[in-house]
Amino acid sequence: MNAPEHDVIVVGAGFAGMYSTIHAVRAGLDVLGLEAGPDVGGTWFWNRYPGARCDVESIDYSFSFDDDLQREWRWSERYATQPEILRYLDHVADRFAVRPHYRFGERVTAADWDEAAHRWQVRTESGMTTSARWLIMATGSLSQPQLPDIAGRDSFAGTVLQTSAWPREGVDLRGRRVAVIGTGSSGVQAIPLIADDAAELVVYQRSANYSVPAFNREIDDAEWQHQQDDLAERRRLSWGGAAGSPWTAHPVPYAEVDEVEREAVFEESWTRGGVLFAKAFQGLTADPVINDAARVFFERKLAAKVDDPDVRAALTPRDHPVGTKRICTDSGYYETYNRAHVSLVDLRQEPIEEIAPTGIRTSAGLREHDVIVYATGFDAMTGALTAVDIRGRDGRSLRADWAELPQTYLGVALPGYPNLLVLNGPGTPSVLSNMALTSEQQGDYALRMIAHCRTHGHTSIEAREDAAAAWTAHGLDLAGKTLFASAPSWYTGANIPGKARGFLPYIGGFRAYIDICEEVAAADYRGFVLSSR
Repeated sequence: MNAPEHDVIVVGAGFAGMYSTIHAVRAGLDVLGLEAGPDVGGTWFWNRYPGARCDVESIDYSFSFDDDLQREWRWSERYATQPEILRYLDHVADRFAVRPHYRFGERVTAADWDEAAHRWQVRTESGMTTSARWLIMATGSLSQPQLPDIAGRDSFAGTVLQTSAWPREGVDLRGRRVAVIGTGSSGVQAIPLIADDAAELVVYQRSANYSVPAFNREIDDAEWQHQQDDLAERRRLSWGGAAGSPWTAHPVPYAEVDEVEREAVFEESWTRGGVLFAKAFQGLTADPVINDAARVFFERKLAAKVDDPDVRAALTPRDHPVGTKRICTDSGYYETYNRAHVSLVDLRQEPIEEIAPTGIRTSAGLREHDVIVYATGFDAMTGALTAVDIRGRDGRSLRADWAELPQTYLGVALPGYPNLLVLNGPGTPSVLSNMALTSEQQGDYALRMIAHCRTHGHTSIEAREDAAAAWTAHGLDLAGKTLFASAPSWYTGANIPGKARGFLPYIGGFRAYIDICEEVAAADYRGFVLSSR
């Protein structure tokens, strides 16, 4: 039996997948969406752990393509929680009739390019097969969870949880002895709330991260009205900015202000909250002098939050400059360690030897737990793509091609994989920017490429090898001029044993990236090969 044929298959139903589906339908294309989960939401469907919250302000972390949508959705907090973001995406799905175009509960396992037909043949875990001219992978940058390979991991007799796959019905941790492994963004957000319920909480930390308070608040009517009055300008600044938000660095260079003003700028950036601290001064993540000043400021703040000097020392980052791992955004994280029933295990000093049926054994002995929570992150940027057996021209394998650093052209297209359009993948600003707006830009660009091909009678478009090599080298060169390249982060794949190391996102800035994409399009998609069948 022949597989059903479509114009476009969109894999994923988060921001990027939903945007692409809405606009592909508007363009008159026959669209099939495939989503592993039972409903829309992407990462915001799965990441339901206590305290899950976006670190981009709510008014910015939303679609901009429809003014009525922007005006009718009323955010309740400065930084929205997971439930509120999921309600927003539910609303978008209802408003634009997204769900009828999706098959939910369908995890894509393989995709094969049919050179004779110039089409992709797609298979899912359930055995479903289908076909499309264009395959849009909107699978997310942080959507492939990873568990650490610890001896005895499966022997634990208690409850095992992952922040990235928290039970929909929730978990009652009251009175239980809980271990949390991992202190990245998910751990930092979850730990204070877990501590509220647990009888005992032990946090196992491999690497200390920089975290800045969210300074979250409810949005009252006056602030909401101000945001609405200012929305057009705010969006203009965001689309023209380096990270898809209206916030910018201090206009006067660090070297040109005195110590008093430097302190004031750091303080103001600190109270902006979270990742915005890294925008205090231009060049903070490139100039070691500015970065060191930010480190000193942070350490003073930390000293005022954590009572025990030994715990404070363990919580002080030592392996990366400020901002070169994503700064966490917290609500009372550091203060949690002042509580009598909370303790910290520094795995650099006391490594885990094994998971036992009753708990976790380190070099110092066994601690017994009722619950282990893995907050150990994702195989970022590439993992959701290499989880699928994608075969391009002549059967070439994406997994094999990306065993070393991935090569992409503009992050959207891959040599040897015609009509495969990757959104928010390696070589795009993605996680260094506001993912709501990057999803719009990426989805729009992919659909414009498709429209260009259809208008001019082309049945395939593919990145040239030399264009992809040049783009990848350009991205690595830009990263190499900053402090990011030296940090052992998930930006570089350092959190995954055996993964090739190299800076994966495009660090040149959101607006600069958009301008490059537009130049390529205006030059009849320079760097691409377009052909017909």
